[in-house]
Formats: sequence, structure tokens, C-alpha cells
Amino acid sequence: MKLPRRKFLHLAAGAATLLPRFASAQVYPTRPITIVVPFPAGGGTDAVARTIADGMRTSLGQTVIIENLAGANGSVGVGRVARARGDGYTLVMGEWGSLVANGAVYALPYNLLNDFSPISLVTTQPLVIVAKKTVPANDLQGLIAWLKDNPDKALAGTSGVGGIQHVGGVYFQNKTGARLAFIPYRGGAPALQDLLAGQIDLIVSPAADCIELVRAGTIKAFAVMAKNRLLSAPSVPTVSEAGFSGLEFSQWYAFFAPRSTPQAVITKLNRAVVVALADSTVRQRLADLGQDVPPPEQQTPEALGAFHKSEIEKWWPIIKAAGIKAE
Repeated sequence: MKLPRRKFLHLAAGAATLLPRFASAQVYPTRPITIVVPFPAGGGTDAVARTIADGMRTSLGQTVIIENLAGANGSVGVGRVARARGDGYTLVMGEWGSLVANGAVYALPYNLLNDFSPISLVTTQPLVIVAKKTVPANDLQGLIAWLKDNPDKALAGTSGVGGIQHVGGVYFQNKTGARLAFIPYRGGAPALQDLLAGQIDLIVSPAADCIELVRAGTIKAFAVMAKNRLLSAPSVPTVSEAGFSGLEFSQWYAFFAPRSTPQAVITKLNRAVVVALADSTVRQRLADLGQDVPPPEQQTPEALGAFHKSEIEKWWPIIKAAGIKAE
């Protein structure tokens, strides 16, 4: 059957529009790829991103550039990627705060679930309950008893309002009945410096931030908020071993692309991440940073998409019930 000329031209035009996208996905990548890290250089997110990027370069056959774009607890850098062209050349290394908590804390100009395409979960790290050396407790049950005897008096440092240390502290309160006085800092490092100096009493801290101080014996570690002990500090019990099962909470890092990125490009990027995570040198560097690599079945785009949604469904009600809002 012969098509009318107008319909034929319409179909031909549509095919011509799709062909460049299809062709670009087939040959991708042809130029350097930028990974936006929505925090300053030198932090945990930056270190993980650079480690994975090093492992991705060979698979992709292109330079992978890290661009640090900090601001508003990561929402500035994440917003840049939400607005970027979906061609696979601009990605974001997101983490729990910028891709979960910020949606409950800030009025964001983008949707955390609808404006991004998941690529892969790359690492997780549990929070650790740490305190200054002079806190009069030697285990988690003793710490909680001391906190209950001194409600709202113990000073708990945080990396800022709505950050993972703040929400981790709120979660700790909810689960144990202890009451803390939160002191916000401009990042986790200055909070730990004051903990080391004895100016504050405790922090619910990501493992990578505090583990060197724990190993040096300059601060106390009461429990790891995970089901398994840390390989980098095996003497620290889990919360379950310390008598408080259900108190697990982990930081995580993952790659996302703009929503309009073609599936073929997502597949290539995912493969590059998976290959990097299987490399023994990369895994050792991540372990040195206090990071755990998830099993292969958790490294797929589909698994990350489901996990991301479940994290938002779990944590948004907790954050909102605590009345945590950006100042």
C-alpha cells in the first residue's frame, strides 16, 4: 500500500529526528564525561567519586572529569545535573543527603524521583555512634542511660541542619528515648575537631569520617549502625550486638544521570561502574575510605531506582515529623 505523500514525509521527519539520538547512543562516548560532585573537594563524596572515576576511564575510553559544585547541602550541584542535557556527558555522584533528605528539608526546583535516571549504587557506609573520651560510659547501654539521666544536656555535633549526622541523631533519639542538644557545624570535619577537643559530647558519624580517630583511640566508638561490624574497626560492636537492633542507618553513594538519558547510554555507564567496582585496586581504595561495595545484584539501575524510592519513603516522614527545615 502506498502512503500519502504528507504522511510519508511526516514519518521520514520523525525517523530523522530519532536517528541522531540512536547513533549517538551507539557510539557513546566520544568526548570527556563530567561527574558533578555536589560538595567541596576533599570530602567523602569527592573521594568516592574520584576512586570510581579512575576505574571507569578504561572501560569508557574517555577522560572522566570531576566537577565540584557545592551549595545548599548538595542541592546546587544536583540541580545542575537535573537541568543538564540527557546525553550521558553530565552525571552526578549523589548520596543520601542530596538525593533523599534534601527533598524533605528544601523546596527543590526539581523532583528527586522523576528528574533522574539511576545508573548504579556504588558504596555504602554505616554511621557510628562516637563520643569524646571523657563521656562516663563504656558501652552503648551505658551511654543511653547517661543520656537519659541528662536529657537535652549532651551536645551532639552535626554537619548542618538536615544532614546525615543530624537525621542520624534524631533517629537515635526516636529509637532509644534519649534527648540530645544538636549543634550544627559547617561540615563534619569541624564537628569532629570539637569532639576531639572535648567541646561537644558525641556525634552520629559516617564511618569514613571518624574511623581514623576511633583506631587511634582518641575518641570512643560505642556501636556501628549496621548488621555487620566494620572491617576497618572490627572491635566495635554492631547496634544489635550492643542490645539495640533496628537502629541501623547507612550513608550511601550512587550515580545518576538526567532523566532523558537514553537507556543504551545508561547501560554503558552502568557497565563501566560495575567493571570499576570489580577491580581489586578500586575495592581496596574504597575499603580504606571505610566504604562497602554492594553485591552485584544491587549494582543495577533497576535496583538503585527501587532502593532510592524506598529510602525516600522511609526517611521523609521521619525528617518531617522532627520539623527539620533549612534555615
